[in-house]
Amino acid sequence: MAKQYWLMKSEPDVYSIDDLKKDGSTCWEGVRNYKARNNMQAMKKGDEVLYYHSNQSPPGVVGIARVCKEAYPDHFAFDKKHKYFDEKSDPDDPRWYMVDIEFVKKLPDMVSLHDVKDDKKLEDMELVRYMRLSVQSVKKEEFERVKKMGGL
Repeated sequence: MAKQYWLMKSEPDVYSIDDLKKDGSTCWEGVRNYKARNNMQAMKKGDEVLYYHSNQSPPGVVGIARVCKEAYPDHFAFDKKHKYFDEKSDPDDPRWYMVDIEFVKKLPDMVSLHDVKDDKKLEDMELVRYMRLSVQSVKKEEFERVKKMGGL
């Protein structure tokens, strides 16, 4: 199967690209949107990810990550003491999934949401059309364009 490309959003004060660089890899837990979950279930080991800092001014793509473990049940959904607990999620029929991603590279220059919106070659990007979705698919051409805009 051909490599796929994605964009994943994180708030920098929750888990930044620098945190990912320091840790090397992490599980991407807590996704509670069905479209985002379905996107994660479609991810394959080796797929590349644009790492996006949301909830900052300005928001934007700050780095590159790679899927290093394919979708598996988000065990936090079963933990009554965890903030991501979901009483309707059943370990025998999980509702929520997560993937693991690993650090690849920090962009020399952040590519802001404004930069993306201003680029005609990116006008159909999901980031422009579905800004609130935390895990989005990205076309290869869009991925390469954003990387180039970020100095890679």
